[in-house]
Amino acid sequence: MGLRPPRRYWLTGAGNGIGAWLAEAILETGAYLAVSSRSARACEILSTRYPGQVLAVPGNLTDSQTVREIGEHITRQWGALDSVILNAGTAEYVDGQPADQTLIEHIVRSNLLAASFCIEVAMPLLRAGTEPHLVGIASPATYLPPSQIEAGGNGMRHLFESARTELAGSGIDVTLVYPGFDGPSLGSDDCFPPSMHWSPEEAARHVLNHWVERPWEVVLPIASMTALWPLPSSTETLPSDLDSYQAKNGYPIKGRP
Repeated sequence: MGLRPPRRYWLTGAGNGIGAWLAEAILETGAYLAVSSRSARACEILSTRYPGQVLAVPGNLTDSQTVREIGEHITRQWGALDSVILNAGTAEYVDGQPADQTLIEHIVRSNLLAASFCIEVAMPLLRAGTEPHLVGIASPATYLPPSQIEAGGNGMRHLFESARTELAGSGIDVTLVYPGFDGPSLGSDDCFPPSMHWSPEEAARHVLNHWVERPWEVVLPIASMTALWPLPSSTETLPSDLDSYQAKNGYPIKGRP
């Protein structure tokens, strides 16, 4: 019996936060990893550290043509994908204040639209893969209910439930990872347990440990979102129409699409 070939992954939003730690953990297994980030430098660093394992495919995932070109590049190099992890997006918090239209549009484009472009491109590659698995990591902006994150709601859940329905019978498993609490459990004093303050590395390990079972959903029971989706190094990485707005309000940024 021959050795099983390394799995082929595509990870988006790999530039920082949980995405950067997921990239490291996946590469440590000896797998091949296509990495997408708006930061070409982040992709180059991984390529240097893991020669022969990394396929750098940086770009703006809110642009459908860019996503198609990334898919074509992966097809030429590998012909298929075994796992796709869609982590790119933003995690703006509105703190109970009404969100203006520009911010809402930005959240929808950066999270839901970018993810839908990637899913469309990934489907034929996954169908050609081995034990294929599609994973989405939802930011608070696209998972928590509108009462908590006004501009988001459950958009990412609806997107992945639709993908699961479309892929039913195809052999492709679909998992959604989202921030929250894995059901309240009372302690000995009938109080809720304290919230978990996880580092990006701890959260990445939690995700990796759970998605091997290929559940429909994985909960990240965390209290601090900013550690997993940190601010960019400077406001130069933000779209010009959101520079001052987000810099002023200190919105944490998920691995940017």
